[in-house]
Amino acid sequence: MTTIRRPPPGSLVGLTTTIPVEVLLAAGLLPVDLNNLFITSPNPGELVSWAEAAGFPRTICAWVKGIYAVLKARPDIRTIVVATQGDCSYTQALGEILEGEGLEVIHFKFPYPRDRKRLKEEIEGLMATFGVSWEEVSEVQARLASVRLKLRELDRLTWETGQVLGRENFEFFISSSDFASDLEGYEKRLEALLAEALQRPPRRGRVRLGLAGIPPIFTDLWGYLESLEAQVVFNEMPRQFGMPFAADDLLEQYLRYTYPYDIAGRLSDLAEAVALRSLDGIIHYTQSFCFRQMFDQILRERLSVPILTIEGDGPTPLDARTRLRLEAFVDVLRP
Repeated sequence: MTTIRRPPPGSLVGLTTTIPVEVLLAAGLLPVDLNNLFITSPNPGELVSWAEAAGFPRTICAWVKGIYAVLKARPDIRTIVVATQGDCSYTQALGEILEGEGLEVIHFKFPYPRDRKRLKEEIEGLMATFGVSWEEVSEVQARLASVRLKLRELDRLTWETGQVLGRENFEFFISSSDFASDLEGYEKRLEALLAEALQRPPRRGRVRLGLAGIPPIFTDLWGYLESLEAQVVFNEMPRQFGMPFAADDLLEQYLRYTYPYDIAGRLSDLAEAVALRSLDGIIHYTQSFCFRQMFDQILRERLSVPILTIEGDGPTPLDARTRLRLEAFVDVLRP
């Protein structure tokens, strides 16, 4: 077994997906979601091209290539937590490549199927690696409870009153995987948006949409939908990253998190959103070369609202064909 050198407090630790971030924060480390680092870079498309030039095949997910390229550009990130189960089918190979290039790679597995005992073992393994106790982790979980409560209020102002835009909702929830590597700053920005939103008049789009699937790689999806008078009032996966439920027990919190487990949990979450948020339809985003595309048929069979499936590859604006399909979908749903 490879011995991991524990990074000193204040070090950046890369994440390939949402993991029990409370452990890293308890160790005084700064988590960095590498997906967010990639997609918010000045030119993410160039990072994908660079990874392909370095030997990554065209026919694998652009997110994986982006993560690899952004790490090559960030020598200050030397430790990576790689979810080898419950995330992407490519991450195990990515972890081996990074380990071969001298990075410290820590493996974490969400148990499949859900299993409390196995999840506890995985989290305790992560705690042992970073040298923290359950008491320290519980203190961080209690600290994050107030932030997660504010995220739930942000979500309510999105679907119930329309005072928060779908794009704003997406940006704060997607950043909740690592709290933008600055918990205090993140919380202040969240509080500022909540205060501003409460001064806005309530609004209701002519069409209410949910966005299902992994976070879209398109750069202008929300703005285009707003231009069609369609309001995104549910961002499925980003919302899950924010742990949108009260849970005193850390194990229960990560067992209720739907992303890494079976489709049944996602279906339940989506069905609840359809009813509670009065969704007129769902846009199901699928990423090229991602195994999660296979769930599309199940969503169509089990959910009670119209579904439009769109597919993206690289970090680009919407193409003309996808724009036309979105416009036609919204037109059909518009009263």
